[in-house]
Amino acid sequence: MGALDYLANFCTVTPIRRKRRPLQTVEIKVKMDCDGCERRVKNAVTSLKGVRSVEISRKQSKVTVTGHVDPNKVLKKIKETGKKRAEFWPYIEHNLVAYPYVVGAYDKRAPSGYVRDVVQAYPTYHLPQENISTLFNDDNPNACTIM
Repeated sequence: MGALDYLANFCTVTPIRRKRRPLQTVEIKVKMDCDGCERRVKNAVTSLKGVRSVEISRKQSKVTVTGHVDPNKVLKKIKETGKKRAEFWPYIEHNLVAYPYVVGAYDKRAPSGYVRDVVQAYPTYHLPQENISTLFNDDNPNACTIM
């Protein structure tokens, strides 16, 4: 029976199941001027496999896609519609950053209430660096007293 079981493993056909992508939201900046542009982008994105919903805001030039999709494939599909300047959404809400008017963050072309997501807009936390030799020094009043 051992040989038959061994050969039976080669004869059985099991479907290969791919691991499903996690549910995610992809936001893309696309300049759309008219209803035709909006319709072409929406039809192109909804034809992708795994897309659950598509929301388009022409005023903000923003396309939001929710589903089990690859962000790069969504961007590529939008660029195939003729929107060559499409890019991932580079903005965040201005109340989420500490310095919204720093040189790299403020953008005149950004929708109202949004700034660019740059490192300079976030606060830097500098912790005081103490010298290891001063931690156990007799002259330091905050030194370790267990010794």
